Amino acid sequence: MELYSPSTIRDIKERHNFQLSKSLGQNFITDRTVIDSIIEGACIGEDDLVIEIGPGIGVLTAAAAERAAKVVAVEIDRKLIPILKETLQEYDNIEIINADILKTDLNEIIRGQRDAGTFTGAVRIIGNLPYYITTPIIMKIFESGVTADSVTVMMQKEVADRIKAGPGSRTYGAISVAVQYYCDVEKVVSVPKEVFIPRPKVDSAVLHFTIREEKPAALKSEKIFFECIKAGFGKRRKTLLNSLTGVCGLEKEAISEILSEAGIDPSRRAETLNIQEFAGIANIIAMRVADNGRRNTHGDH
Repeated sequence: MELYSPSTIRDIKERHNFQLSKSLGQNFITDRTVIDSIIEGACIGEDDLVIEIGPGIGVLTAAAAERAAKVVAVEIDRKLIPILKETLQEYDNIEIINADILKTDLNEIIRGQRDAGTFTGAVRIIGNLPYYITTPIIMKIFESGVTADSVTVMMQKEVADRIKAGPGSRTYGAISVAVQYYCDVEKVVSVPKEVFIPRPKVDSAVLHFTIREEKPAALKSEKIFFECIKAGFGKRRKTLLNSLTGVCGLEKEAISEILSEAGIDPSRRAETLNIQEFAGIANIIAMRVADNGRRNTHGDH
């Protein structure tokens, strides 16, 4: 059964009386080359575990199951579960979980599958992400330290452009720095809006994230690093001296000294800084905060 064919999708919808949910951002792929590009881009090997986010009617799921040792598909819409059981019935290496990906402990799934001996290779996360929660899903995977090797997902083209942007470009922002701190990012393929049912208003792109074993900068505090990024880009038209004032409760004078110590011109803007420069500032702030804390503690006695 060609699950990606528009007539198959229509037939499934009619037989199951299934309505596509706008609120869940459901758009089904109808192009075989796009499916193949995602599977190729995900680098799935025969010993690997694939975790799929939002399988829909199982188009990507089936293609992944042809390659992988095991596929675990996490689908939030319970109305799709009986459909998936039907469309994927010929595969014995697929498990479907009805759950919200944002509330699912992926490490628990990985541990369970490893303990059960269903795979011995890498962990690959794939998916065609709903536009409205792309960033929360991606950041949850990276921030919660999911022990995956790579993430290959489709998203709105505009979001993909922002994620892979470099310093100095108009689209470079907090999400670019945050994601690139955790991974290497490569574009797999551009996907026009015409290949979906229903057709979205915008084009998409598939990105492949290789999760870094070693981060590009050593941080004294990830929390302060991300606070600096958020503050810097939160007021991106302002100079660093102004946008970073108030981070960790520091006054403008202290920020001026910190930027000077980091060797960074206070009149620069956040969009000109690379990860290492942000890390340099954050590490000096972290040391100051620690020193102030020590001084206050000693002062209390």
